[in-house]
Amino acid sequence: MNPKKSDLVPTRPLRAVLAIILATLAIGGCTITTEQPGASQRDAFASRQQLDAAVTETLERLYRLAPGSREMAASAAGVLVFPQVIGGAIIVGGEHGRGALRIAGRSADYYSTTGASVGWQIGGQSKAVVYIFSSREALQRFRASSGWTVGVDATVALGRVGANGSVDSQTAQQPVVSFVMNNVGLEVGASMTGARIYRTAP
Repeated sequence: MNPKKSDLVPTRPLRAVLAIILATLAIGGCTITTEQPGASQRDAFASRQQLDAAVTETLERLYRLAPGSREMAASAAGVLVFPQVIGGAIIVGGEHGRGALRIAGRSADYYSTTGASVGWQIGGQSKAVVYIFSSREALQRFRASSGWTVGVDATVALGRVGANGSVDSQTAQQPVVSFVMNNVGLEVGASMTGARIYRTAP
């Protein structure tokens, strides 16, 4: 028996939903990627020197966006920088990035970060994440771990900028502080809870 026309043609509500999805993909076309999380990092940071250069550029950008963060980093026990953490696909995805731990201004170890992300997002979106370890004890616990999870192994405060444009005093007093930057500037209200960080080869 031949199928009826109504069985082959999507209903009007379904067609409307499909149209919205296609329009969203078209708008975000410039950021859509079919690569698996982590592929862009392998391409962008083919060598340790390239990764180190990206870490330096990321820190300089943070210093411009958050006056006072340079002084925080200079007096910190260590600064962990992920220049490019790339998100996953539509609805539910993952995040992945590579970075370096700077101690006394030099890269001491290299790390990867992974984390789940849930929500409406288009794959390929990226951000830079900087963790400042103000406390030597917090840094020692981090380096001694085989896998360190934000919000489980340590509380990480979100870096805040006051009305005067500089890092506020409460932020500067926290043992571990994170700053998240997108292509516009500092992300307000960003949370890295659940992000897992582990040491890797350079």
